[in-house]
Amino acid sequence: MSYSKETLLKATQILESRRNKAQRIQLAHHMEVTDKIPEIAKYEAKLAETGLAVVKAFGMGQDAKGYIETLAKLNLSIQESIKKALAENGYPENYLETPYTCKKCCDTGFIEGYICECRTQLLKEIAKNSLASVSQSADCTFDNFNTDYYPLPIDEHTGVSPRKRMTEVLEYCKCYAEDFSLESESLYFHGATGLGKTHLSLAIANTVAENGFKVIYDSAQNILSSLEREKFSYNNSGEKEHEILDCDLLIIDDLGSEFSTQFTVSAVYNIINTRLNRSKPVIISTNLTKNELEAKYSQRVMSRIIGGYVSILFLGKDIRQLKKDF
Repeated sequence: MSYSKETLLKATQILESRRNKAQRIQLAHHMEVTDKIPEIAKYEAKLAETGLAVVKAFGMGQDAKGYIETLAKLNLSIQESIKKALAENGYPENYLETPYTCKKCCDTGFIEGYICECRTQLLKEIAKNSLASVSQSADCTFDNFNTDYYPLPIDEHTGVSPRKRMTEVLEYCKCYAEDFSLESESLYFHGATGLGKTHLSLAIANTVAENGFKVIYDSAQNILSSLEREKFSYNNSGEKEHEILDCDLLIIDDLGSEFSTQFTVSAVYNIINTRLNRSKPVIISTNLTKNELEAKYSQRVMSRIIGGYVSILFLGKDIRQLKKDF
């Protein structure tokens, strides 16, 4: 599993901000309490003395164990005296503790060199928010994908009930998202406009991101425009291209809606071919037919999609129009 540099940096910044805030609060509490209850400063001085004594005790050899146990009891006694003094003056017993968001790692994100679960969760949240910034991902879930909008009668052209077909598609997409791994198949969503391709793409993106994978979702127009800007910029770092080619799951929405140029055709081929060669999953959604895609991008592109992707045909009538009429 991997995350972009921006996601990792943002997580580090958030953890640092949490840590600094907690330490500022603790310092303010300490200054307040020691000003109001002078004896607490004396208790803290005794705690510091016992801590130094423990360090010195390690050089005492066999006699160290009993002495350290005595110091430990003294330390606990002093801590209880501090709690009692706080309570007698109307403060909570933990008022002098540093209020870290995560007590396990003290908001560092790591415990003895291992990643803390709070950092893992934070990375997932940042990744989900990143998806939401370029789409309405929060509104697109598997739970609110309503198959009742799809006609139940058999479609005369396909011989299939659109509702039955889309119920199967929904179930397949849920399983795909929940079981997603770096070895998952690439998917080719195709069918007329307004049949839920974007909705299910975003539902998959949300679930996969929640499971800790790096997902890039955007329209074909935005993806190709960003690659073109990077390609012809004065300082071409190639970072955007690297992210698109190496992320765990790439979702290209509405392929074929972008303005076609020699660059876009070449870029689409490079994305599809490179990720297939690296066995990295892609989800493509398009309103175009296979013949229209082939005419727009060439037979090479279409053959790779047909040969390397699971084809999922969306059936029914324009749901957006049905909802409006409803």
